[in-house]
Amino acid sequence: MSVTRRQLLTWGGLGVVGAGLVTVPISTVTAKSASQLSSRDMPRPYKAAFTRPPKLKPDSVSYESDGTPVNHYTLAMRQAQAQILPTKKTGILGYNGIFPGPTIELDQGTKAVVHMRNRMPKNHPLWNHHLLAASTHLHGSASLPQYDGYASDVIQPGFCKDYHYPNFQPARTLWYHDHGVHFTAQNVYSGLAAVYVMHDQVERELLPQGDFDVPLVVSDAMFAANGSLAYDDREHSGLWGDIILVNGKPWPVMKVQPRVYRFRVLNASISRSYRFALSSGQPFHIVGTDGGLVPATQSVKNFRQGMAERYEVLIDFSKYTPGTRVELKNLSNDNNRDYDHTNKVMRFDVVAAAPDMKSDPKWNHIPTKLVDSEVMSLTDDDADEKRRFRLEKDGVVEPWTFNGVTWEDVIASNFKLASADPALNSVEVWEIENKSGGWFHPVHIHLVDFRVLSRNGKAPFAWERGPKDVVYVGENEKVDLVMRFGPHEGRYMVHCHNLPHEDHSMMFQFRVGLGEDDPDPCDPMTAAPAELDTDPD
Repeated sequence: MSVTRRQLLTWGGLGVVGAGLVTVPISTVTAKSASQLSSRDMPRPYKAAFTRPPKLKPDSVSYESDGTPVNHYTLAMRQAQAQILPTKKTGILGYNGIFPGPTIELDQGTKAVVHMRNRMPKNHPLWNHHLLAASTHLHGSASLPQYDGYASDVIQPGFCKDYHYPNFQPARTLWYHDHGVHFTAQNVYSGLAAVYVMHDQVERELLPQGDFDVPLVVSDAMFAANGSLAYDDREHSGLWGDIILVNGKPWPVMKVQPRVYRFRVLNASISRSYRFALSSGQPFHIVGTDGGLVPATQSVKNFRQGMAERYEVLIDFSKYTPGTRVELKNLSNDNNRDYDHTNKVMRFDVVAAAPDMKSDPKWNHIPTKLVDSEVMSLTDDDADEKRRFRLEKDGVVEPWTFNGVTWEDVIASNFKLASADPALNSVEVWEIENKSGGWFHPVHIHLVDFRVLSRNGKAPFAWERGPKDVVYVGENEKVDLVMRFGPHEGRYMVHCHNLPHEDHSMMFQFRVGLGEDDPDPCDPMTAAPAELDTDPD
């Protein structure tokens, strides 16, 4: 099925207003484009140069009484202009005014304090009907509840907050993004997303580092005729853009040496899933998932990646001669909306090897065994309890829910309502089933890493056989997950990472180690509130 641009979008003002389209299940819908850009302004695949986000240096380093180092960082969420398109500037919201935001990179055991300032205007510059309050979530971190980016714990414009991150977990690819209640999708889509990398000694010895350890922040967007971001979430079902961005550039070209590279692939789209494949037909070697290294390398020809999932993959360019070109393709999945060039992501151009390339023993090495982890040793026999969650949607306009519960119910309970109450350090199996119609739901469980035990009663996909914090629950799929709840007590969120679904209340909370009326020293709404930002801009 194809649709015209007029049928697809209704445009208004500087951005896009909801098109009034009925939210109905989709299978595969294609059109030529979604953007209103002229032919001159429309970017073309493989014309932009690949770039990496800059690394953020700490303002200072302090030491706790036991010698633990603490990196202190400052970030400001700002309105800015970005050169995404070849001919026009695009207004964004970005950490330190860039998209993606700067990468924070540190070692396991180094704590971090991030001073987050909301220097954005009071209202969104394009969709000025909402207040630009924000809540920063370090996705993949076992943070205390008051520093976890609880959706309703927001920083208003002109305020600031210090977020404390423990960084004791094994090496992994994390990311930080906005989590402000009801407007996460628009804020993340506008640019509030960035990578956070944690190293450890094991990972440094096994896998490529430095220039050969590369973050790929993959997202999609649509644009108005004047180059501004356009927004249409199709009555909250999702937004699928026609332009694929990698690290903020449309379909870029990266020059690579004939050696093994490690790519940290983050799906930062708000609604689009991907199925990645290489045009050469060669495999990806999966070495890491959301929660760090997998026990054993998994080699796959393609893999499905939902929103917010992270996969660390090795690609071996060592057998290619200079001048070879390899495309990273997108085979897509059901219930995406695809356009002329959404089957393309980026291109790798192989260039001559540097004289010292082979001095790195990892230049042509694909490890087979990596590292075991506590979560990957858990089984259903370890579970103290099993819970069942159903992803549901009643009618056309009703919200998606977990077992009939929405975040509105949590708010109405004065943030007391919890759909699960595991004991501290207990192990549980959660069964999550999606019978919500024609949608897939990437489900993110805060605080914990989990193991995917089964999918539809069978073994999990090869690429998800590592510690996870997001699970892709596809159409008519049922997954069993096992996890240990700790190391903190308190309240944490579970939600769909199709962010328009989350914003329309597909989110609930669980409570670890506390009764409903127990004193909560880590209450995410009161323990560490934002403060007035008195520093000059």
